[in-house]
Amino acid sequence: MPGDVLKKRKIAVLGSRSVGKSSLVVQFIENHFVESYYPTIESTFTKSINYKGVEYDCDIIDTAGQVKRLFTVTLSRNLVCFFQDEYTILNSKHAIGIHGYILVYSVTSRKSFDMVQVVYDKIVNFCGLNSIPCVIVGSKTDLQQSTSRQVPANEGQELANNMHAAWVETSAKTNCNVECSAHDPGALAITSIAKVFELCLGEIEKRTPSNKTEPPASKCIVM
Repeated sequence: MPGDVLKKRKIAVLGSRSVGKSSLVVQFIENHFVESYYPTIESTFTKSINYKGVEYDCDIIDTAGQVKRLFTVTLSRNLVCFFQDEYTILNSKHAIGIHGYILVYSVTSRKSFDMVQVVYDKIVNFCGLNSIPCVIVGSKTDLQQSTSRQVPANEGQELANNMHAAWVETSAKTNCNVECSAHDPGALAITSIAKVFELCLGEIEKRTPSNKTEPPASKCIVM
């Protein structure tokens, strides 16, 4: 209705580097595929999303994955040591004030899939919760016909079930999702990238108490 204030939701997109987080977000926001990979520091996009006839004003945070940094320490005039570490995937601020999460792995990377559980556990530990509103996303399904697939679809679905989360496989390149059909759990339904964010809103809303119009954002205390 005119004059209504849009419901505000904040969604964080997390995962290892090179899994296609930025490509997924840009495809959804700008409707095109980003072919080249540039390590993301962090970007926030705003988009209105219609979910079940209700408009939501969503801040979508495209977070950094692991980015290697090189440090030099001069120990003496003739001795310089080089140290390498990585930016963490999960900054403590990503566990504060967030309504829902999209956790992304690449179906071509077993390591990135294993990292989803690590990130999930860190978030629930930060927040002191048993579960969080999230969608598990297996990206880069356009490569699934090759021998490079390392994560079967059933493993992604099983992980999501254990987390009480939604799950899809997707390709930012083809703008296509593959998910379990709501009418037939044994079948797969084909949808667009937008479905990822609609699913996330669904996970947020089903955790909203019936007597409240706004879901609680995470209010974690990080020591």
